[in-house]
Amino acid sequence: MTMNEYFERLTNYLLEKNPSLAYAQARTWVELLWEDFETTYARAGYEYRGKELTEKVVRQWIDRYGATLHEFQTTNPKYQHLLNRNDYLKH
Repeated sequence: MTMNEYFERLTNYLLEKNPSLAYAQARTWVELLWEDFETTYARAGYEYRGKELTEKVVRQWIDRYGATLHEFQTTNPKYQHLLNRNDYLKH
């Protein structure tokens, strides 16, 4: 399975949990959560256990936090333009 397929599946899952997000916002969240988990896992010194584990963890985070992700506001300029936009078209 390609990365795009993982991201697409998780993006659609997040959109089911949170209809307040536009597709582009949901996709951004999925990619950020994916990257955050893999980076943190690697920094902690754990051996890479594959995309399936990362997908499982991101899915758990979506289950727990997905419904309220649209309420998140960031001041980090790296992500601010991606997450704090009110002009995204809804899916």
